[in-house]
Amino acid sequence: MNFLKNYGIKIKNEDLLKVALTHPSYTNEHGGENYERLEYLGDAVLELAVSEYLFANRDLSEGDMTSLRSRFVCEAANYEYANKIGIIPFIKLGNGQLTVNDTIGADVFEAVLGVVFLECGYEVTKKFILKVVAPYIESDYKFYTNYKSLLQEMIQTSKKSLEYVEISESGPAHDKTFTFEVRVDGIIYGRGTGHSKKEAEQEAAKDAYMKAASGKE
Repeated sequence: MNFLKNYGIKIKNEDLLKVALTHPSYTNEHGGENYERLEYLGDAVLELAVSEYLFANRDLSEGDMTSLRSRFVCEAANYEYANKIGIIPFIKLGNGQLTVNDTIGADVFEAVLGVVFLECGYEVTKKFILKVVAPYIESDYKFYTNYKSLLQEMIQTSKKSLEYVEISESGPAHDKTFTFEVRVDGIIYGRGTGHSKKEAEQEAAKDAYMKAASGKE
């Protein structure tokens, strides 16, 4: 687990770092601690560090800073950071969770920040955060959110069926437009269009997910 050493960070309490890399599905099966408490701490440190950075480097209103910060501490962003620093291969899952999805990767990134904070203090943690995050802010990076995965996770506990149905295809061969519906147990939850089937499915999933998240499904 040398991903932190690449940033000049030494963790003396290796057991604490192992906790940060342990998903609840593993502890449900084997006992012990998981990353959830550390994630809570890391989330707070991440928000503070990015808030300080934006306050010092952007002449923006409170509302604009809040909006900009949300882009760079969201789930899609945190998953990207986890990938960048090489956390993903070290995450420990149980048999009930076969893959590391965006949510897990994002949560573990925050949990690791919690460990760095406890071991090294705020200033070292902030320096680490900004080494990772600031380049994305300065390049105005647009993070990709996989709404199909988010929607799947939202409904999987209810054991309902989820399907994407192509409704229409139009336009010339070089500029096609596809329209898809997403259906849950046969009921239409969302619709989306795109210049590829993949894009249209993502837009349909986004429509359904946003409605469900706001209670308007």
